[in-house]
Amino acid sequence: MTLRAKLLLAQLPLAAALAVLAAVALRTLDTLGRSSQRILHENYRSALADPIMYSGLLRAAEFTIMFLPGTIILPLLLAILVDKVSNPRLATLYRVVLLIPAVIPSTLVFVLWKWMYNYQVGPINHLLVDVFGLFTLQNAPQWLGGTSLTLPAIAVMEVWWGLGYHTIFFLAGLAAIPKDLPEAARIDGASEWSIFWHITRPALAPIMMILVVLRFGTAMAVIDEYLIFGGFNRDSPTYTWTMFMYDQAFKLGLWRQGFAAAIGMIGAVAMMIVMIILIRIFRPKG
Repeated sequence: MTLRAKLLLAQLPLAAALAVLAAVALRTLDTLGRSSQRILHENYRSALADPIMYSGLLRAAEFTIMFLPGTIILPLLLAILVDKVSNPRLATLYRVVLLIPAVIPSTLVFVLWKWMYNYQVGPINHLLVDVFGLFTLQNAPQWLGGTSLTLPAIAVMEVWWGLGYHTIFFLAGLAAIPKDLPEAARIDGASEWSIFWHITRPALAPIMMILVVLRFGTAMAVIDEYLIFGGFNRDSPTYTWTMFMYDQAFKLGLWRQGFAAAIGMIGAVAMMIVMIILIRIFRPKG
């Protein structure tokens, strides 16, 4: 027997052992893959069967309905007013003032509005109780802490925070409209409403679509504000699907991160479906 044949025979047990190990490894990976697939399906089934998931999506939708009109109507009105200012320095000043809230860090915004909404020392309740006398200290509005007023209070804060940012979008769109179009319409006797509806609105339609779609996504996925102003009470209107996801993944101590990931994917798919519908509604015609 040659030396080469002896070496091959000596390597046969090692090759056989490696083959057995490879077979065991492949079988283990296959078992783990099937087990992971079963766990994945179970997480999605559990999330879809959980009523908290659906109530959380509905609460997020309620907040979005409160918040979204303020990202379009108020900035559009402000942009039209600022665009009519003929003095360049004054127009620049208005733009700078409008942008101030957008450049304030989120931490300071939350601290500011938490103080403003404070039940006892906040300036809002001070005006309602001490200045206008609409309420007493006993029945003054409780803005924060998971009451029925918490979602509207957060929506007002969010509209104020993004007001200047959204207004700049519309100002950019107004600047792109040729000035001779509205002037010619006025000469022909068109009213300001007709000019807005037939000239300004179609020209700003792409900007409206972008703002509606983007802000819908951010409104449905809000979590920081709910953590700070609402807490983890499941009966609170701020306990949305994002809070439920965070609760399952980090807060309860169960570390159900696979289940939390399933909640996140279901919420993301629901948002994408609505975004497609919004794009079809708000996209420019023609």
